[in-house]
Amino acid sequence: MTQQHEAARSERTRGTATQSYPTDRFDDIPRSSRVGAHRVTAQPKVFWLYVFITLAGAALLTAAGIIGVNIANTTGSLPPLPSETQKPTEEAPKVSAELDPEATVVLLDGTSADGELALRLAPIITEQQLGAILAAAPAASSDVTISAVFFADPADESAALGLASELGGISTYPSTDYTEYGARLVVLLGTDYAGPGKDEG
Repeated sequence: MTQQHEAARSERTRGTATQSYPTDRFDDIPRSSRVGAHRVTAQPKVFWLYVFITLAGAALLTAAGIIGVNIANTTGSLPPLPSETQKPTEEAPKVSAELDPEATVVLLDGTSADGELALRLAPIITEQQLGAILAAAPAASSDVTISAVFFADPADESAALGLASELGGISTYPSTDYTEYGARLVVLLGTDYAGPGKDEG
């Protein structure tokens, strides 16, 4: 009985193996030796090609930057440094004090309303030949604190320095505020005055 079943099963198997089916689109797929999923791995030659391209690009960018800096330097270059032989700018000569007995002088007393200090100083300047007095009078203000000799013409600076030195070393200033007096030098006496005539009052 068992042999008969085996023979029948064998016959069915052979019949099934020899059975034919109609062809479809899957029968035309080209055969390949690849089985299952495969991952693409980078080949050594391709890797080194990528490295070479990266380095070449970096080199080109560096060269472009250097060229750009050179162009900028040529268009906006700094001025050259002065040579060691170049001489420095000469300073204007310093004016020295030189007393001029013929310089016309006006005395303005800024310490009192009656001009007492100017009146005491005027004869001293004349006697010591420190200048030629045109007038001695009170100033427009009686609360002047700083004494000074004023001159309008730069040529009279040396004479102003000379007279200021004789009057106790008071200051000198160029000014055109006193040209109405018609004098080369105008002496304004303030409370700080300590020169000739101060102690005679």
